[in-house]
Amino acid sequence: MSVAQTIAPPTAELLVARARAMIPHIAACAAEARQARRVSESVIAQIEEAGLFRILQPARWGGYEMKPETYYDVLIALAEGDMSVGWVYGVLGVHPWLMGLMDERAVRDVWGDDDSVRLCSSLMPVGKAEKVDGGFKLSGHWRFSSGCHYAQWALLGGAVQGGAAGAAPDIRLFMVPRAEYRIADAWRVSGLCATGSDDILVDDVFVPEYRTRRMIDNFQCVGAGLALNCSPLYQIPFGQVFFRGVSSPSIGALQAMFDAFVGYAAKRSGPAGKSADDPVAQQICAEVTAAIDEMKLVLRRNMAVLWEFGERGEVPPLALRQQYKFQSATVSHRCAELATRLMRATGAAGIYDEQPFGKALADINAARQHIANQFEMVGRNFGASILGGKPANDMML
Repeated sequence: MSVAQTIAPPTAELLVARARAMIPHIAACAAEARQARRVSESVIAQIEEAGLFRILQPARWGGYEMKPETYYDVLIALAEGDMSVGWVYGVLGVHPWLMGLMDERAVRDVWGDDDSVRLCSSLMPVGKAEKVDGGFKLSGHWRFSSGCHYAQWALLGGAVQGGAAGAAPDIRLFMVPRAEYRIADAWRVSGLCATGSDDILVDDVFVPEYRTRRMIDNFQCVGAGLALNCSPLYQIPFGQVFFRGVSSPSIGALQAMFDAFVGYAAKRSGPAGKSADDPVAQQICAEVTAAIDEMKLVLRRNMAVLWEFGERGEVPPLALRQQYKFQSATVSHRCAELATRLMRATGAAGIYDEQPFGKALADINAARQHIANQFEMVGRNFGASILGGKPANDMML
């Protein structure tokens, strides 16, 4: 059974401090991790030992059940050492939250013997599920499963076949144990190289119905686990929690790039003289500093408001969820634009491998490609609602 907390969990301040203390080690491992195409085992072990994977985990299953701001603060700190680490933590660290919504039988399957077991995912509903007695037969090939090498279970998106004509598709997440899927070595990319986001393949595997979760239930903020996990944390809409996990790492990467630029510029003189006297460098420094502050403030404000809805047992209105999703999706775009301008301000010497700027820019641009970070698509949906039009159906809000 579960290993419930018998002592008080660490404070949020202590957990963030532990994450910040890891930054030098993470940075020292970054080049090797990039070559290996996965995060160092020693870094994953440090994150585990520090208790950081437990921040969103239900207390009844050994977790800390904290406000989501702590999770994002930790994620951003880890990304300052290496954005790939922040990204992998963001993915692996959010799944314990989802477990708080699942049927207790599914949670017991995962954590019954060891509440430190981790889950990876690939949420796009590319899998095909056939309804059978007691559950489903699932097959599919999923891409982009970040951190899959450090997980013992996978959460995989799929559509149930054979629904009634005209009915909305039955899109679900399916929980599959490591013994029943294969990992294909496919991650050769230009950015976020160390995330190890390889492919997952499943061939005609039985998944009990209790180990599935309908996406419509995520949208409507309902689930079997809510009867047992009563914290406001588990009342927050799925999309608001999950997709901040893949936008917020860009903030940490931009902060690290900016800090490196400040140190670099202090020693650099270009054709126009010292960087400190360069109006282009001055302007971008001011804008990056203000933007990072603004993005963090909006993140914390939004999470605080969502927590208050959870405390009242209310589902946030759709318009607010659209706004918050748009504010999340704009983060990677803003960071990519600012990082590009920082890169230009480094001059010709900034392109060398010995400098961190090109790698940081590539990582942020890779994050910008994630479907949750397509701010134009999300913005059109939000804008249609503002103008009284019909927004696209979005189960990920």
